[in-house]
Formats: sequence, structure tokens, C-alpha cells
Amino acid sequence: QVQLVESGGGLVQAGDSLRLSCAVSSRTFSNYWVAWFRQVPEKEREFVAAISWRGGTTRYADSVKGRFTISRENAKNTVLLQMNSLKPEDTAVYYCAANSRTYSTARLSYDYWGQGTQVTVSS
Repeated sequence: QVQLVESGGGLVQAGDSLRLSCAVSSRTFSNYWVAWFRQVPEKEREFVAAISWRGGTTRYADSVKGRFTISRENAKNTVLLQMNSLKPEDTAVYYCAANSRTYSTARLSYDYWGQGTQVTVSS
């Protein structure tokens, strides 16, 4: 069983930065991929970024490439999402997710989800 708890959301202005954290609790986590998704009302949950726990390989959606950075802190079992140059269109509920198989941008590929954290970017 894997439990994910997000934190770090908030209200910021366009151009500001914010860092989200995802605390992961699991007995065996070394083979997992951990991803961030985001969702706005009445839209599909969309992939933002992912990282492999074992090797640290990262992947990004085109919309955030160059602005967001995903990383992991092994000792703390935490995945971070550093978000810079935020735009109003980044406003969403951000979710942390994990799967034990392989990299995927598909929501249905992920077995475990956090409760989400709200990020609001004002113009």
C-alpha cells in the first residue's frame, strides 16, 4: 500500500514561484514512478511531470517544460515539484500519483493518488 500526501499549494501572482511536496509512505518504493497531475473543473486531469524513483529519470508536459522541475529526496521519501514563472493557466488542483510499472502520462496508469493541493495564480 502506498500513501501520498501533497502540500505546498497556495495563492501566488503571475511570475512567482511555488514548490509542491509529495510525501510518500511505502515499504517498497524503489521501482515506482511518481508523477504530478493537475485538474481544473470540468476538464480532464492532465499530466504535468514524472520521475522514476530508482534512476531519477524525469519527464515533463510541453506546457511546463523549462518552468517546472520535478525531483526527489530519497532520504525523506519526498517528491518535489518546483514551479517557476507561474501563469494564470497553471491554476489547478495538483495531485501526486504513483505506479509500480512504468512511465506513463495516462491518469489510469497510476494506482495511488494523493488528496490534491490547490494552486491559484492571479494575473
